[in-house]
Amino acid sequence: PLCGMEASPSLLCRSLQAFAVLQWVFSFLGLVRLPCSPGSVCLVALLLALLGRAWVLVVLYLIWLYGDRSTPRAGGRRSAWVRNWAIWRHFRDYFPISLVKTAELNPSRNYLFGFHPHGVLVVGAFGNFCTEATGFSRLFPGLRPHLLMLPCWFQIPIFRDYIMTSGKEEEVQAQEPSSTSVSYLLSRPGGGQVAVLAVGGPLEALEAKPGALSLRIRNQKGFVKVALEHGASLVPVYSFGENDIFKLKTFAEDSWQHLCQVTFKKLMGFSPCIFWGRGLFLANSWGLLPFAVPITTVVGHPIPVPRCLSPTEEQVDHYHALYMRALEQLFEDHKESYGVPASTRLTFL
Repeated sequence: PLCGMEASPSLLCRSLQAFAVLQWVFSFLGLVRLPCSPGSVCLVALLLALLGRAWVLVVLYLIWLYGDRSTPRAGGRRSAWVRNWAIWRHFRDYFPISLVKTAELNPSRNYLFGFHPHGVLVVGAFGNFCTEATGFSRLFPGLRPHLLMLPCWFQIPIFRDYIMTSGKEEEVQAQEPSSTSVSYLLSRPGGGQVAVLAVGGPLEALEAKPGALSLRIRNQKGFVKVALEHGASLVPVYSFGENDIFKLKTFAEDSWQHLCQVTFKKLMGFSPCIFWGRGLFLANSWGLLPFAVPITTVVGHPIPVPRCLSPTEEQVDHYHALYMRALEQLFEDHKESYGVPASTRLTFL
């Protein structure tokens, strides 16, 4: 039988799944320029080519890259072929990851999905919205998801072109809303565009320890404002198990370590954190392979939002409150089905 169809996966299947996940983890760690990460490999390959006979091609690529610099925040360059690679099915089956639909979404409208919680590496968001492994296009025909990521992902030549193929786009923080990626997507005529945003951001990743149920959302209102500006429906999304795949070293908010993390976030756009999983060969050893914990991402009901070119603070607060209530209700309706005790509650920070 094919991998993923066996009652008890063979050693080969488990090895393929582990490889699929591990290569993705190192792709993600391209942010911090680890020597073995794909980002670093791309930089080294480009430098070697520049010093060799292929220097003309490198120069031409860099000229083209300059002209293409706005693509990551203007629709990207997704590839259906890459999104359907077999390796993503092995990636899905390792945990496994699943996508749950609770309501029909009209493909003639644009949507802003708020993804919660961020987790350490937003695994659920990638598996469900950057690949077709869990059947997004089958569940939501006519919709095209775009996962908004930090700008630092798109600063590495070649690597930035690779990650765009899966539907990742650059999340730009700017004073002018029309210049942001999310505004570009939500302003597209004809509908069918889904901007997926991990609302809690890098600071929420610093609290993504197993069992954590706190979400940084009370002061995160920018996504509601941009939804109002374009009349895009808000959709709460909760990913059960997202915080359970890695162990995390957390620091008190008044500690110098936490201060360093927050400062680094302000300077570089992302927060470095100390996390670990299991080893590649021994389950009880330390390593960067995530723990095989099921991740179930539940897409909630859409919240209709009127179009207001200049939304007032009261309007933003109103729809922000509606969104938080809908998110809390989504969690309450599904928590017991996915292993969360009935007595637990979400905490909004």
